[in-house]
Amino acid sequence: MSPTDGQIWLWEIIGTAVLILLGAGVVAGNQLLKSTVHKGGPLMINIGWGFAVFAGASIAWKSGAHLNPAVTLGLAVADKTEWSQVPIYICAQFIGAFIGAMLCYLAFKKNFDVEPHPEDTRGIFCTGPQVKNYFWNVVTEVIGTFVLVFWILQSPAISGSGDTLDLGNSGLGYAGVAFVVLVIGNSLGGPTGYAINPARDLAPRIAYALMPIKGKGSREWNYAWVPVVGPVIGGILAGLLFAVTKNV
Repeated sequence: MSPTDGQIWLWEIIGTAVLILLGAGVVAGNQLLKSTVHKGGPLMINIGWGFAVFAGASIAWKSGAHLNPAVTLGLAVADKTEWSQVPIYICAQFIGAFIGAMLCYLAFKKNFDVEPHPEDTRGIFCTGPQVKNYFWNVVTEVIGTFVLVFWILQSPAISGSGDTLDLGNSGLGYAGVAFVVLVIGNSLGGPTGYAINPARDLAPRIAYALMPIKGKGSREWNYAWVPVVGPVIGGILAGLLFAVTKNV
């Protein structure tokens, strides 16, 4: 049974806020100097993001726990989510991501106040490429997002007769998504920081622009479209492949 519009609004906002709070939080803890886990390394960050997805999705199970416009679009293309509910999902995800970023800032407020390199703090909240080339950066995001969304579509709970993403009923449950995000981060995250989620990148980028961090760095608006367009394409391609292969 499909979730109600009210369930989507409430649980996608809360779940996505938790996702971004914990995901951005692990990056903040790794990067900010006055942190007990300073310089924990990229593996710590990837593990943190993976289980941030697990926490957010587990909380948001009543909405289907999309937490990602690319997932929502992939499910809609695959005829697993009603198109009429797609705008509700996406709006709720962006609102939740903005709230989560702001909560992360509040949690680390005093650390930001004493950070000796505030110009480098943008990466806590949004992604950026190691080598900037818009076309190839988009390609990287398309591939990473495709892997995530196609795995979701092929998981036991969603590949059957379910109307929504209900990984809590599958063999690995939401932990499976955590491990997929972890391996995407370790395998494909190096070039762009693997946004693989438009809401995860754009909403926190907007939040960062509004945060009163003294001496903060550029918002890199010229790159902001890449982690939106790439994941959208990747999610749609995953949905299309699932649709044409589901009976094979």
